[in-house]
Amino acid sequence: MMRKAIRWACGTISVLTALLMGTTAYLEYSLPENFYVLEGQQLHIKSKVNITSSKLSEQSAGNVRSASQNNVAAGNVELRLFGVIPIKTTRVQEVSETMLVPCGTPFGVKLCTEGVLVVGINEIPTASGTANPAKACGIKLGDVILSVNNEKVKTNEDVAAIVEKSAGKPLSFSLLREDVPLHVSLKPVVCSTDGKYKAGIWVRDSSAGIGTVTFYNPTTSAFGGLGHAICDVDTGQIMPIHSGEIVDVNINGVTKGQSGTPGELKGSFSSSKAKGSVTMNTETGIFGELYQNPSSRQAVPIALKQDIKEGSAKMITTIEGSEPKEYSVEIDKISLNSNHATKNMVIKITDPELLNKTGGIVQGMSGSPIVQNGKLIGAVTHVFVNDPTRGYGIFIENMVNTSNSQQNSEKKSAS
Repeated sequence: MMRKAIRWACGTISVLTALLMGTTAYLEYSLPENFYVLEGQQLHIKSKVNITSSKLSEQSAGNVRSASQNNVAAGNVELRLFGVIPIKTTRVQEVSETMLVPCGTPFGVKLCTEGVLVVGINEIPTASGTANPAKACGIKLGDVILSVNNEKVKTNEDVAAIVEKSAGKPLSFSLLREDVPLHVSLKPVVCSTDGKYKAGIWVRDSSAGIGTVTFYNPTTSAFGGLGHAICDVDTGQIMPIHSGEIVDVNINGVTKGQSGTPGELKGSFSSSKAKGSVTMNTETGIFGELYQNPSSRQAVPIALKQDIKEGSAKMITTIEGSEPKEYSVEIDKISLNSNHATKNMVIKITDPELLNKTGGIVQGMSGSPIVQNGKLIGAVTHVFVNDPTRGYGIFIENMVNTSNSQQNSEKKSAS
């Protein structure tokens, strides 16, 4: 009898040990390498299991690390399961409280690229057969052409004019490929159909579309929108911008989303007058300055990622006209250590009115702010194609960090 009890106890301990090891390994993977906390506050992580944090310090004697449970704020912090089992060391940084206006306002955006973007490479018919000068010199889809023979190019017409006047002489192309400068020599050929010199490339110099303003900063006039980048439809790469502007949009229709077929907001530019400027097109959204507050809502504090909870929230978006409304959603899942900057939360639309009119999340809603417990927590970024009631959201701190980096860069340039 005693042996059975001992075997049972050993088996139970083995199972518990395995569970603890598995939980610790999962937490080590799922918890991020850094957190932000408000000035003077401690790090608290919302979790189904108890996670404590202890600030680590370096002792001068022997460089031995020590842990303190008190005043856990900025610095290296050790996370422990149940206050005992080490999980990982993470970096905590203090930030001041940020107050932003959650907008949900539709906007039209017009972007002009930095140089011109190569979106196609094609064969040119010549007297001796087909030729592809661009491919022959190493130009690829997604390359950005900045200049040709030291002449800056900003439009399709700029490139075509220089190539046509080349008389077949080699041209020096200055390119950017994934932000790396390149220089190639391209020799145009005469097209047998029209007798003009050509390079064998299709380029794009601008883009336009509609989206949703996520936030407006009443202190700096900065704004953020979309929650993801504007990418070229042909190459899928982020459009490198030279300049851009924001204009008013009126939403005048909706294509309802269905499984396998994303829906879409239909809108039209209601004014040609710029309401703001776009200075950045990045992985986490578009950013710039608005000339006036686009919303009548009050500024609210932002929530840091560890403060967001699974459960009910509100999404602010516009599906008719130009006035945003609040709709009920559920935060289904939160990924604190997501490897994707724009897919940090899974959101489910629960509002009956929104489901009836749109079927859930549709194209054009990207950037719609999400509010929980009076705080701005993030924005809608993507829809699940096979389930339009669900989609991804981005943490607002990711968008704010990008916006702040732009402002800090401008301050350094000014000084």
